[in-house]
Amino acid sequence: MSGDERAGGGPYPIGAAGSPAGPYPIGAAGPPAHGTWEPRPAARWEDAFLSGNGRHGAMVYGDPVDDRVIVTHHTLVRPNGSEHARPPRLADRLARLQDVLLAGDTTAAERFGADYPLLWVQPFHPAFQTRIRSAPPTVEEAGASPYRRTVDFSTGETDAVHGDWHSRTFVSRADDVIVQYVTRSGITCAGITADLLLDPALPGAPSGLAIGRSTILTADGARLALRVGYPGSDLAYTGVTAVRVDGGTVSVAGDGIHVEGARGVLLLTRVRRHTGDLDPAREGAALPPVDYPTLLARHQALHRPAFERASLTLHCDAEERALPGSELIRRPESPALLERLFAAGRYHLLSSSGMLPPRLTGLWTGDWNTAWSGAFTTNANLNLQIASAAPAALPEVTEAHARLIHGQLADWRDNAREIFGARGIVAPSHTDGESGHTRHFQRAYPLHLWTAGADWLLQPLVEHAETSGTTDPRLIDALCEVAVFYTDFLTRNGPDGCVAVVPSYSPENRPANASWGTVNATMDIAAAHHALTTAAAFSRDHPDAAHWRALADRLPPYRVNEDEALAEWAWNGLHETYDHRHLSHLYPVWPLDRINPYDTPQLARAAHRALELRGAENDSAHGYLHHALVAARLRDGERLSAALNAVLAGDFFHDSLMSAHYPSRDVYNADAAHTLPSVVIEALVQSTPNRLVLLPARPATLPSGELRGVRTRFGSLVDLFWTDDGRATAVLHPTRDARIDLRTGTGLTLVGEGASSPVPAGAGVASLELTAGVDRVLELGPCG
Repeated sequence: MSGDERAGGGPYPIGAAGSPAGPYPIGAAGPPAHGTWEPRPAARWEDAFLSGNGRHGAMVYGDPVDDRVIVTHHTLVRPNGSEHARPPRLADRLARLQDVLLAGDTTAAERFGADYPLLWVQPFHPAFQTRIRSAPPTVEEAGASPYRRTVDFSTGETDAVHGDWHSRTFVSRADDVIVQYVTRSGITCAGITADLLLDPALPGAPSGLAIGRSTILTADGARLALRVGYPGSDLAYTGVTAVRVDGGTVSVAGDGIHVEGARGVLLLTRVRRHTGDLDPAREGAALPPVDYPTLLARHQALHRPAFERASLTLHCDAEERALPGSELIRRPESPALLERLFAAGRYHLLSSSGMLPPRLTGLWTGDWNTAWSGAFTTNANLNLQIASAAPAALPEVTEAHARLIHGQLADWRDNAREIFGARGIVAPSHTDGESGHTRHFQRAYPLHLWTAGADWLLQPLVEHAETSGTTDPRLIDALCEVAVFYTDFLTRNGPDGCVAVVPSYSPENRPANASWGTVNATMDIAAAHHALTTAAAFSRDHPDAAHWRALADRLPPYRVNEDEALAEWAWNGLHETYDHRHLSHLYPVWPLDRINPYDTPQLARAAHRALELRGAENDSAHGYLHHALVAARLRDGERLSAALNAVLAGDFFHDSLMSAHYPSRDVYNADAAHTLPSVVIEALVQSTPNRLVLLPARPATLPSGELRGVRTRFGSLVDLFWTDDGRATAVLHPTRDARIDLRTGTGLTLVGEGASSPVPAGAGVASLELTAGVDRVLELGPCG
């Protein structure tokens, strides 16, 4: 087979998987303290271990014979014509559409924008792969040399070892470069003899790519450059790899170089998307002139503290904890699997966030044909993926999300003006990271009608402000722009005298008896109310703040339907479609917390009924985990556990511990991997600016353990410890003064606060005064 087709894996002895007596080449059995491992190279790009710095990404196969690293970059999107598209001017048709929708025409919205084509955003794609091709080991050499590859989540470093061959790779946050270091050492070792090249031949690569190469020998090795021009475009991308060789000789060979007898080879790689030409010599000269240990130390100084801010440790079987990931994912009920996926999810989320937040595929793909363009899908997926950023102490993720939003606000203003004839901002449902213009016009997915997007996307920034205690002035400005949009847009009334949200769309569902574009989708009502009141709260001195609050008060109430469930549309006559993957109408439950069991118990019961009736439709991972997050807010640990287990038992995870969109590892997608940590946190710790909820929805099957480093929206860090006998201890580390209500899970009550200041036992509720810098220890036990 060719190198691209080879099934991955030579005669590498692996011993008994997970057995402490297995012939592991380095250290003891099992993964790093925070990481995962495999006993063979990756056979598919989906199983390659991942590293990233939020700009560059690396997918590492770890194959001693063909050591491949797929290079990715957040900016690599293929021009397809959509980059020049602007939102069509539909505003002059809006009033007529509103008239007929309010009059009862249930299909009128299908004609609003029907003459404009659906344009998918520019698709995300890989750059190329670096390849170090060596002669395969003899059977005798392989038999004496066990194989092992690992990825250490706390450092971001992948590591593959086979006998005297050792390959290490990471993507530096400090120097913005992909670093790979390969060594061969030993008394009888003749060093590294290999061919090196930059290979653009990856699955799905379009015909017509303009490929240009250059190879220059240097005093310490060589410089390889690869320029790839997109068909029919002046855009291109250029990758430059500096090869620094310790000992041996280097010569030009074919499309790359041949190294003979080297003790070590260091590769430093960057890629850049650009117009015109890029000077490879200048790009190569900009690569850091330092050794591997120095580069790794500079990177670790940024990556390790971020990753280690929060952690989950469960009481696990030691042998299961030592299993390779490929074996552990076959044990969905194992606490060791949940523990490892929690760490992997935080690692992949951090690694894919920097200049932008994670895409549908995080920061990685090995195929040019990425599903849904590998875009940022904003009506559910993006917010689900970054849901743990604030509570799991990853402000780097929220800052990346903020960069995406603030970089596109001018386009969002165009959307509001051209489609709705309004001031302010309207967010698109998809973006490639460059354009924020609305361009998704489709009968069954009329996402140009979705007005809730700006509030939905700004909500993680609001949570970050509450958690950190600092508010970016740009957030306040954006919140005000959303409120201004609603001021211009909410001008029509329904028959009940309330303001009507028209047109209205509940992603990505439709009423059973009407078309997709309707009136008063519950998500739209929740977004409008939240946007208006939040803007007023964050900018109390704004001259329109009182008007925004008054407009919010005129919005229609939520509707409870004949099934005693929170309706997806608060408009009489519209019937529910329950079997759907999206849960847009439960936005006021999660993440807004405007409907909750404490302040709005009747609506919470209706929301819970809606959750009970919701189907899984096509078994999308994001649907299951969205379901779990809502269940957590509604204190339903059993339902949360069922949704989480559907993902754990559904074969959603690759050996890399990156996930798939559908069961059976179908469609590479980061939703499950990145969302899972937030589900675990929400089951154990929830907070608002004035409330802490401990163990609200702990699954009955979750063993004793500890969750450390959770950040709350009232400014405290929480460490939580719980046991199998129903007892728990929470240690609060306040960073600012606060007065909060404490709530506990069903069957628990507060029994004291350390050795002093006991709090009388009650029905799981107490009021706490917190002082910055003064820790509080809360002891919880079974009621009665």
